Amino acid sequence: METTVSFAPDEAALSAARRASDLRLCAECFGRLFGRLGHGLTNPERAERLARALGVPVPAVTTDCPLCGGLFARLATWVDRAERAAEGLEWHRFTCGSRWDAELLAREETIWADIRTEWGESARSAFNRELGKLLEHRTGRTGGTERADIVLLADLPVGRVELTVLPVYVRGRYRKLDRSLPQTRWPCRRCHGRGCHACGGSGKTYPTSVEEIIAAPFLRATGADGSRFHGMGREDIDARMLGRGRPFVLELLRPRQRTLDLDRLARELAEEAAGRVEGLDLAPAEALDVLQVKEASPEKSYRVGVLGEVAVAKVNEALTFAVGRAIAQRTPTRVAHRRSDRVRTRRIVAARVVETGEGRFTLDLRTEAGTYVKEWVEGDGGRTDPSLSALVGLPLKVEFLDVLEIHDREE
Repeated sequence: METTVSFAPDEAALSAARRASDLRLCAECFGRLFGRLGHGLTNPERAERLARALGVPVPAVTTDCPLCGGLFARLATWVDRAERAAEGLEWHRFTCGSRWDAELLAREETIWADIRTEWGESARSAFNRELGKLLEHRTGRTGGTERADIVLLADLPVGRVELTVLPVYVRGRYRKLDRSLPQTRWPCRRCHGRGCHACGGSGKTYPTSVEEIIAAPFLRATGADGSRFHGMGREDIDARMLGRGRPFVLELLRPRQRTLDLDRLARELAEEAAGRVEGLDLAPAEALDVLQVKEASPEKSYRVGVLGEVAVAKVNEALTFAVGRAIAQRTPTRVAHRRSDRVRTRRIVAARVVETGEGRFTLDLRTEAGTYVKEWVEGDGGRTDPSLSALVGLPLKVEFLDVLEIHDREE
């Protein structure tokens, strides 16, 4: 498909071009003074047409331009540097940027004011565009800003290209079947992850986590420098995550490979997790999925084993009173060291006794997001009001807790 060329400078543009003709600018810089005038032409082509219209010499591609200092004549060198910066990486889409000397940009604006042009395009914008076009032609990759794999920043004063490798994202759901696993890596509180006698030099409070187990095969496959794990909330370490699992996004940092065989990785994960963790519904994801996972606040269903010498009729009476009513929960004692001390209002959406035994009973609950279930059962020294313990008039203790479902999407 042919590009329609539209370029019809009026007398004001020609007058500005006449004033600029004595500056001995290179073809790129001269044409860029009128870069927003018309379309379908490169800046050197604009320069040629304006020069011919004025009857002056056509500006050349030169290395001694008083404005850019020959930067545009050396674009091929910057393409070489960009390619070297990205060596050893898999990438398909890229975006370009550049860092400029402030004096050069100020000099450009001064020229705009002196020749009274209304159509100037910045050197930075033109350089980024032309570098991107040459890179596309040289590498066959796609330039632009949409879902880039890498960002190439040409630091012009320093003479090098800085590389930013964008993360690879994978979403899925996990089931946690081990009551000794935290969701994420838990740095040792004594040494803060550096390694000490208390943690055996590992830098961790717990040997491993859901994050580390799930991330391991992906780190190997991508050669990434590290990972971040984004879960839709988290369960207690001693709680199992059952049902359809908890949604998560795994963010892989500075990956060297981006193409993933998710079926193979799911098999590797299943083999290595040894029944402790299951990864389900693995699929490619994007940065936006992290935001959606972190901002979601779905209701959750739990199964809670409770120890306490209380008649089931009394429990049912307390549940009938509690369901749908506001519960004031002050930040629990067990997490007060890492969370702000405030009172949150939550509700029990549904509750029923599913099993009874001597000195114990089991509940199925559905709660609003953010409800501290253990504290609602036990009371936490009055920090949760009303608690189930308070409603039955006897002290209760949580024996076990399982998350049965995250209701992020209803069946």
